[in-house]
Amino acid sequence: MFSDVLLQWFDKHGRHDLPWQHPRTPYRVWLSEIMLQQTQVATVIPYFEKFLHRFPDLNSLGNSKLDDVLTLWAGLGYYTRAKNLHRTAAICSEIHHGELPVTLDELVALPGIGRSTAAAILSQAHDLPFAILDGNVKRTLSRYYGITGWTGLPAVEKQLWELSEKLLPEKRNADYTQAIMDFGATLCTRSRPHCLECLFNESCIAYLENRVTELPHKKPSKKIPTRNTLMVVLLNSENEVLLLRRPAKGVWSGMWSLPEVEQPDEAHALMQQKTNSMTTAIELPEFQHTFSHYHLMIKPILWRDLKARHRIADDDSARWHPLSGLNSVGLPAPVKKLLESLNT
Repeated sequence: MFSDVLLQWFDKHGRHDLPWQHPRTPYRVWLSEIMLQQTQVATVIPYFEKFLHRFPDLNSLGNSKLDDVLTLWAGLGYYTRAKNLHRTAAICSEIHHGELPVTLDELVALPGIGRSTAAAILSQAHDLPFAILDGNVKRTLSRYYGITGWTGLPAVEKQLWELSEKLLPEKRNADYTQAIMDFGATLCTRSRPHCLECLFNESCIAYLENRVTELPHKKPSKKIPTRNTLMVVLLNSENEVLLLRRPAKGVWSGMWSLPEVEQPDEAHALMQQKTNSMTTAIELPEFQHTFSHYHLMIKPILWRDLKARHRIADDDSARWHPLSGLNSVGLPAPVKKLLESLNT
């Protein structure tokens, strides 16, 4: 049986020392599952450990400030995940007695928790028979059963869910969930899978039909548009940079970032509005940052040694922030990298 063979492999070759496995509590499993969305394990581990040190339980996270959460999350990307973590923790602190609920429907009703994430929490933290369907599982099942079509299509996804549930073991559900994720992450990988070492190579349809590189089918491609922005870097004589809070909706929502304008004269007008200086602008090299749905071409314009027209008290919309203290505020990764390059 598929699950029996996979569990035997897991006992010998699976990952047993991941930080969220000891102990495998609902909070730790949930936190790891959210961090692991679109992100590799090696990248997640240091973030997970820092996050857990600052927020050791759900109540401490729910009672925290969103700024503190975003600061720790900075660099991990997909910042909606951090905001959903914060919202879910607050909800659980208020109506679930400081714990994550233990039913699929209640978990899925929380921000940022889908069916597969909810199932992962229930199976790993409570050893309950719930199937998951993350990227590793989709890839493994698509190859093993020779499933055609992009896995994001409703009909294909429905088929994969049925197969995932069919393969559940009678016991050791927590280990099985980790096993199938490990199998996809270490053997049945996206590129260069280790088919010769695979325990299923005598029954895997993709391997037997020489279709491993074809399956799973890729998402139909479409051209990603490119957008342009001018980022205004205003540095005062105390080596502080002007930061603005991003809008509540949209890219990098709620984070601190640099002012953005469309035209150079708007950048100059902003400099004059905020300072009493006549220094010359420095045009820094343009660079690209890619999101899942578009490329952003960033052209930074820098003014140094400015004299602020008036001090901005640290509030919820604007602040002069020390260039030497970038780690104490939640900044988008490309903005932080840009500012770090100026602080050398």
